[in-house]
Amino acid sequence: MKPAENNSSIPENFKNFKAEVKVASPGRINLIGEHTDYNQGFVMPSAIDKKIHFKFRKNDSDNLVRIYSETFETYVEFDLNQISKRKKSWENYLLGVIDEIKKVGKKFKGFDCIIKSELPIGAGISSSAALECGFAGGLNSLFDLNLSQMEIVKLSQRAENNFVGNNCGIMDQFASVMSKKDHFIKLDCQSLEAEFIPAEIQNCKLLLLNTNVSHNLADSEYNTRRQECENAVAIIQKKYTEVNSLRQVSFEMLEEFKEKIGPISLKRCRYVLEENKRVQDTEKALRSGDLKALGKLMYASHRGLQHQYEVSCPELDFLVDFSEDKSFIYGSRMMGGGFGGCTINLIETDKIEHYVEEVEKAYQEKFNITPTPITVVPDAGTQITKV
Repeated sequence: MKPAENNSSIPENFKNFKAEVKVASPGRINLIGEHTDYNQGFVMPSAIDKKIHFKFRKNDSDNLVRIYSETFETYVEFDLNQISKRKKSWENYLLGVIDEIKKVGKKFKGFDCIIKSELPIGAGISSSAALECGFAGGLNSLFDLNLSQMEIVKLSQRAENNFVGNNCGIMDQFASVMSKKDHFIKLDCQSLEAEFIPAEIQNCKLLLLNTNVSHNLADSEYNTRRQECENAVAIIQKKYTEVNSLRQVSFEMLEEFKEKIGPISLKRCRYVLEENKRVQDTEKALRSGDLKALGKLMYASHRGLQHQYEVSCPELDFLVDFSEDKSFIYGSRMMGGGFGGCTINLIETDKIEHYVEEVEKAYQEKFNITPTPITVVPDAGTQITKV
């Protein structure tokens, strides 16, 4: 079957859509621990109270899939037996999930789906993982596929790695599915053991400031950074055969091999080891209620991403710099893959409105762009309802 052309009008038979399954799939924040997940390190994400909403129904066909995105006002249909990459990137996340479900031997038939998103694209709050995990969770429920939550996490990650071609770690999918309301997850990306830490941030809230820029480097440089870390591991592994990721590498090993690793990969590796330590220290700061210590770790994380990992950009750096002398902001850092997206700011609740006005004006003057403020709350993972 030739794929239907995308068009902006909702199909007639979608207008009185009676859903059999409804899904609310959240975006995520990451308090600290950036670019450590694919290096088998530690991260500290949480799902948030902003979601992608799905409605699913069976359509009595063997192979026909029909999807309407209310967000993009786009309709697409395709044959389950003819899955191939599409021009529109959001479609590929869904096609990748179908491909991975089929690879694990699960059978399902034709279905219809309506998607509506509250998540801004390119903001670094992982709309892609929310799309993958919500879609996989909905199909799992609609067709009684008996996939566990962890299987959904892993196949959604594989969909992004194998079909979309983004070599991401597991943090985003894990947070989207597994999160617990009002908690951060301290996730060990090597063992996938998770500790839930109460998000007790006292008189503060988490304010995201979306730069509203997305530099072209984001995807290519992400994969480059991963390769730079893996190259260093391969060199160290020749002597220390037990090493299979930066998780097993010490600062002493880096020093020993610094000539062979080279200055750029060495910087990347040092950042990862330091960021893993910052995640551990952030857990202590949260459990003891020391928000000042937590904030210092956030700033240190940003400076590492800016100068060592080199994935920041002028817009992100400006927002972090602007926050740094404000006594009511404890910490700020870029969040996500980099080269755009959001900063995450730990800020006293009653100062948010005034600060947003102040930073918007300064950012507008500097870049002629208005940043978008998004206040978020740590929330539960994917919610699925059979109607």
